[in-house]
Amino acid sequence: MIDVAGGGMDALSLDQEVGAWDSVLLDPLTEDSFIANLHQRFKRDHIYTYIGNVLVSVNPYKKLALYSGELVKAYRCRGPYQLPPHIYAIAGSAYRFLRDRNEDQCIVVSGESGAGKTEAARIVLQFVALASGHGREVKIMKERLVQAGPLLEAFGNAKTYRNDNSSR
Repeated sequence: MIDVAGGGMDALSLDQEVGAWDSVLLDPLTEDSFIANLHQRFKRDHIYTYIGNVLVSVNPYKKLALYSGELVKAYRCRGPYQLPPHIYAIAGSAYRFLRDRNEDQCIVVSGESGAGKTEAARIVLQFVALASGHGREVKIMKERLVQAGPLLEAFGNAKTYRNDNSSR
């Protein structure tokens, strides 16, 4: 569970039990310390970690209570580093730039097969749908956005050794 009441820059410091929110704070920052930090956070179900302005996500291969309407509201209004690392922070930042500055946005989701890219993209789309309001036109656009996923999967996915519905 993510604590939306606490947080802030003080929470970025290295916590021996939970690890650092941002791996840039590790001293020394080495491959070993980075992986150890990810592992420490993963053990506590903290699957999201920053390294600068990049969000690293480790697929937990299980359902976690990390996604809710309440969290969408919290991340929709706050910038990165004001709350713990989360895919909602990235989606929220892109959403705010799109809404407030009318600037096109792109979120790159990359990783090896089975890493959870499709799930991450689905979570981003759900965030945008929940954060974007309620009017009739918005509702129609939300429905189209959500319905586009299976259609795109039909053309862009294939069965692989690791994943029956792998995105290509």
